[in-house]
Amino acid sequence: MARGYEFRFRIDVYTPDTLPMARLAEYMADVATLLGEKNSVHFVRLEPGSATLVQRVDDPAIQKVRQRVIQVRSGEAPPEAMAAYRSVNHRLKQDNAVGEMTEETGAKIISFPGREQNEPATFGAFNQPSALDGVVIRLGGIGDLVPVHLEAASVRYHCRANRDLAKALGHYLFGPEIRTHGQGRWLRDENGEWVLERFTISSFEVLRDEPLSAVVARLRDVPGGEWPDLDDPWGELDRIRNGPDEAN
Repeated sequence: MARGYEFRFRIDVYTPDTLPMARLAEYMADVATLLGEKNSVHFVRLEPGSATLVQRVDDPAIQKVRQRVIQVRSGEAPPEAMAAYRSVNHRLKQDNAVGEMTEETGAKIISFPGREQNEPATFGAFNQPSALDGVVIRLGGIGDLVPVHLEAASVRYHCRANRDLAKALGHYLFGPEIRTHGQGRWLRDENGEWVLERFTISSFEVLRDEPLSAVVARLRDVPGGEWPDLDDPWGELDRIRNGPDEAN
């Protein structure tokens, strides 16, 4: 069996004896998301000294994982990997710690400033009518406003709705994608990204799951429109979505 390649994540303020198990699980989940290739990345041990989580990557996935880590360092990784980096750094700051990720050779590939990071310049929270698309993956709770969890790609939204609306949403649990409308509470973080703090659903609609050809056919049937006379409706849709081709 191939031995794979190891990546280490070190937290300076903890030892294996002082790191709470629940906190370890949180760090492990974030590190797994950051590295990606979840079926090929394995937690193998917690080293003594400053608590160091050691992950082994199977040989076929080594280059993919290394490339992803390099992209995280440069800020060009997929959104879920960058979100995991920020989550790790946030936990370290809460724990008054700093961290680092190193390769098997000992080379440091990512630094997590944690407690040494300057206080973020945030812009704070305001309410705004918003819309979120996703699949209902969880419902339930106590109180007049019921928790509703939506999933879209790799993002999960924690929303809430009144009981009647939550009951109606229950018919679409793990079903088709829906579009929810309501009031969102947003803030802007230190990275310039808008973060949703809270979303209260006031209404929803089920999104159509139909091919683009059917959409074009319906547009051609709209009375008074110019769609029936277009020679290239596909190109027109592309121009609407992406803007005009500046080369022409």
